[in-house]
Amino acid sequence: MRERATGGATTDDGPGGGTGSAGAPAAGRRVLRMLGRASGLLRWTSLRLRLVVVFALVALTAAVSASGIAYWLNRNTVLDRTQNAVLKDFRKSLEDSTRSLPLRPRCTELQDAARQMAGGPQNYAVLLIGVDREGKDCAATTHKDLLTLKNVPTSLRSAVDEVRPVDDSNRYSHHLYWQRKQVGDSPYLVAGAKVIGGGPTGYMMKSLATERQDLNSLAWSLGIATALALVGSALLAQAAATTVLRPVQRLGHAARQLGEGRLDTRLRVTGTDELADLSRTFNRTAERLEQRVEELSGREAASRRFVADMSHELRTPLTAITAVSEVLEEEADSLDPMIAPAVQLVVSETRRLNDLVENLMEVTRFDAGTARLVLDEVDVADQVTACIDARAWLDAVELDADRGTVARLDPRRLDVILANLIGNALKHGGSPVRVSVRTEGVAGDDAGGSTAVGGGGAGAPAGPEADGGPAGGAGDGGPERSGWTADAEQSGWTEDAERPGSGTLVIRVRDHGPGIPEEVLPHVFDRFYKASASRPRSEGSGLGLSIALENAHIHGGEITAANLPEGGAVFTLRLPMDASPLAGGDRRDGGPQGPAGEGTEGGR
Repeated sequence: MRERATGGATTDDGPGGGTGSAGAPAAGRRVLRMLGRASGLLRWTSLRLRLVVVFALVALTAAVSASGIAYWLNRNTVLDRTQNAVLKDFRKSLEDSTRSLPLRPRCTELQDAARQMAGGPQNYAVLLIGVDREGKDCAATTHKDLLTLKNVPTSLRSAVDEVRPVDDSNRYSHHLYWQRKQVGDSPYLVAGAKVIGGGPTGYMMKSLATERQDLNSLAWSLGIATALALVGSALLAQAAATTVLRPVQRLGHAARQLGEGRLDTRLRVTGTDELADLSRTFNRTAERLEQRVEELSGREAASRRFVADMSHELRTPLTAITAVSEVLEEEADSLDPMIAPAVQLVVSETRRLNDLVENLMEVTRFDAGTARLVLDEVDVADQVTACIDARAWLDAVELDADRGTVARLDPRRLDVILANLIGNALKHGGSPVRVSVRTEGVAGDDAGGSTAVGGGGAGAPAGPEADGGPAGGAGDGGPERSGWTADAEQSGWTEDAERPGSGTLVIRVRDHGPGIPEEVLPHVFDRFYKASASRPRSEGSGLGLSIALENAHIHGGEITAANLPEGGAVFTLRLPMDASPLAGGDRRDGGPQGPAGEGTEGGR
């Protein structure tokens, strides 16, 4: 008999508390400790954590792979050893027990032979099947509940009963076959063979519960070893990360100091590894950056001094030229008609040059940090109306502003901002220019009355427009103040006017022109920027919008420009309702105040 395995399936199991006022210092220290722990946890969400996780994953993968291979090898070794021992004993017992049996034994003789086979050291159940002298089938089993012919797999019975041709490669017509089978929760080894030359067919069933228990113990041991390896790898990763990341943390701290402006920051370099080379590179970069910044700072300071000195030097001759040009302008009617156009050109260019010098001086003050705020409580509607009225823009501007909106701002600088925005809209956009004033984040905001200034005529619409401002009527071309009293016009605001406080003042200036080209939009606040590459001659200096933006910044505000879908451009000014915190801040105050210009530059 030769052992062969059939293709059967193998199944082997494998607290918190509070403190009172008396314990405030202790509570403070406890809070600081908690914050320290929280910051430590946050630091773990960095490269250190990733290194630990990678180490742990690699160790886990290696440990699981090694444990899996070890379990598989030990499993096969245990099962093969048990299986070979059982099959060898079964084959020998079957040969010895059936050798003395007649060709057609009685059932009692088969039963005795089965008990003799089952009484061996392997402790397996035996089933013998034969034909008695009367030609009847006889089945003798040592365990009726466990091993019967019905419990033997059909594939195993077919393989055992199969008669194979005998030739040079196959010396026996029958072979020993085995298969593993699950009965309930226990694994069993089932084997069968037929006695060659006639005789009974024998089957045996051996429990593998002991082997499964041994394999389960091995699996637990390997699992514990894997967990210990994982913990060890995490500790090793933590130690390695600490060694590697300490220089990286020092480098990061130095980089942050460098970013904060401390250009003299340097790292102490030790060793010759890659991190030491990185520290040397950082030191060289910081040194070159410090030299470059010092060089650029010197050039910038020299440039500022040059512009400031030039502006001051130009003021004296420019004052004389301005006086002469004003005299010539007054006598223009008595001049020769051939000379009058030249005189008008001189007058206009002198004014333009004077505005340019004043703007340059204002820019110089901003660059030097000497610009200061002179705050006062300003009724915004009054301020906008005064700006429009002083420049004779009443017929071209529509104003929508709530009466009594009071903000604590610098009125001169607010006038400069408004003059530049409105003048720029009139010059480069299309009439009517609409100015709307709103507040955000102020308690008690409501849709109050509005102030309309000129531009729309008696029949101009009064409903809300795209920029938030209705067009108001102006019967005589002067300002029409809805709901204003004579006393209010004298005092500046009524008793129920909003006092400055928290919140944001939002002023939008919208025109009806073609809008700002998309490629120009990011540069409208740049100094001396012109939309055309050829820099065509214009009445402005190219500094108006940049000065307006600087004046907004000194208030802690901002100006943005955008195009509306329905056409036209809109400039949005946002200022705090109370700029007092900035007036006494860290700005270097005390610079001279320039006049309130009405520049309309900004190159579209």
